[in-house]
Amino acid sequence: MTKKSQRSSAQLNLDASTTALTLCREIEIIDLHIDTFIPHRLWGYNPLISHNGGPFGRHFFGHLDLPRMTAGGLNAAMWSITTNPFRKAKARWTTFEKNLNRLKEIVNKSDGQLQFVRNPLEYRDAIDNSRHAVLLSIQGGNAFEAAPDGALSLPNLMTRVTLIHLTNARFGATSSPDHLWRSQKGLSKTGFECVEQLNHKRIFVDLAHIHPRGFWDALAIHRNDIPPIVTHTGVSGVRKHWRNLDDSQIKAIAERGGVIGVIFAANFLRRRDMPNNAEMVIEHIEHIIKIAGEDVPAIGSDLDGAISPPPDLANGSAYARIVDVMLQKGWSEDRIKKICGDNFLRSWKCLRP
Repeated sequence: MTKKSQRSSAQLNLDASTTALTLCREIEIIDLHIDTFIPHRLWGYNPLISHNGGPFGRHFFGHLDLPRMTAGGLNAAMWSITTNPFRKAKARWTTFEKNLNRLKEIVNKSDGQLQFVRNPLEYRDAIDNSRHAVLLSIQGGNAFEAAPDGALSLPNLMTRVTLIHLTNARFGATSSPDHLWRSQKGLSKTGFECVEQLNHKRIFVDLAHIHPRGFWDALAIHRNDIPPIVTHTGVSGVRKHWRNLDDSQIKAIAERGGVIGVIFAANFLRRRDMPNNAEMVIEHIEHIIKIAGEDVPAIGSDLDGAISPPPDLANGSAYARIVDVMLQKGWSEDRIKKICGDNFLRSWKCLRP
């Protein structure tokens, strides 16, 4: 019995085949974006104990907790600290520091079930010791606008920064309709400097949420030896939406060795007449494979990020369900392993050898 199978012996009511469940306990499953820290901040939701869901059913929050992650076979995730953009810049930085300490407290209280990791070597140590690996992330670079040295002030624990979130920032414009209030859609001078600083610290620059002009600006300044990533998105080739990447963006990330995590938010994924289930996530993954190959797609659920996932992807069972649909499509175990974790691990090794 492997370390992972021991760690994942707990069960959920999983809408997945025995074959899928078995495979989930043998492969690496890494989610590029979860927001399970948000409900903890909002009302003290304890992510270390089992819950039946959130206050609104499958909508918005309460999708995950550590027991359900473990039962679902989730090895690791980028745990995000999301920025409140309406605070003043100095308050955002102070609040980030407080929230980081709160997240550290959760890890410390987990009885060794959670472990912060900074690189693939530390990730492997966590998995070998049957621990869930926590990759520290920031959602919204405006969190550190007032930091003493900008992105250089970020702790060494930091793995990823989503440069822009749902609102315009000092660094550049969002892809959301909020960009209509900003004439300059590309990166600002401060935005270019931020990308350079993140590259210097070897922190992933996440180009989810950014306006297309800012996307291309960021790639123009981004170091070629470090892969950029997009952690949670859909693709416009399946569902045209301001939130989703077009084919040229997919190719650009692929050409630089990056990965693209597909989100579970139904409103970004679902085209007309598409069933409201895991099939729509798979269709977006299939399009990425068609455009850029099977070394590019990954999983970036955004669970607990105020999203409404389809009913069969509303908790920790989502990962087994996704694997089950891949198996039903006749995908090879090698392809499934790549999408569930190996593609990201390859990019991460390029970032932090």
